[in-house]
Amino acid sequence: MTIRLAVLASGRGSNLQSILDAIAARALDAELVGVFSDKPDAPALQRVPEPLRWARKARAYPERAAFDAELADAVSAVRPDWVVCAGYMRILGDAFVQRFRGRLLNIHPSLLPRHKGLHTHARALQAGDGEHGASVHFVIPELDAGAVIAQAPLPVLAGDSAESLAARVLQVEHPLLLAVLQMAAAGRIAEQAGQATLDGQPLFTPLRLEFAPA
Repeated sequence: MTIRLAVLASGRGSNLQSILDAIAARALDAELVGVFSDKPDAPALQRVPEPLRWARKARAYPERAAFDAELADAVSAVRPDWVVCAGYMRILGDAFVQRFRGRLLNIHPSLLPRHKGLHTHARALQAGDGEHGASVHFVIPELDAGAVIAQAPLPVLAGDSAESLAARVLQVEHPLLLAVLQMAAAGRIAEQAGQATLDGQPLFTPLRLEFAPA
């Protein structure tokens, strides 16, 4: 079944581009039905035709809930099967999350539950972590705390800076997100009672997917 994907993005849209490339190569059975942003000048928006773009300046709204409600209505209007946060840097409110709960995914640049939030690469180095990577998880109202479906680990190298580590993590983010979306398209993943399932069975630990950075 071809799934309908809506993508939320705030930045350059590299994960979005990897989704578009996979769809074009028929590696992902999906249709992109909209890209939504809290930043009208986000480069991610330029990766899709104008009819697929929706953007509003979040700070122009009197309160967070007002922006979230308009965003949720816009996303709902394109009838997505899955909503993917791909570099979306704004925390989603409870009402938005509950509206799309169970079909709302996020990719986060750390091995959750370690290093929720921002500046994950610098924090991994400061903590002396030997391993770092990326996670794809279901979104719940608590920040970066939803059930993790899969992770792509990589070693922290001697001499790594936050920038070099970030560049290598980005190289595994793309195939990790694609792998999870392929499972979604095949109807293999779900969230049940706050837990991720694969083929109807609980995932007690996230899938560990190995990808070699280029």
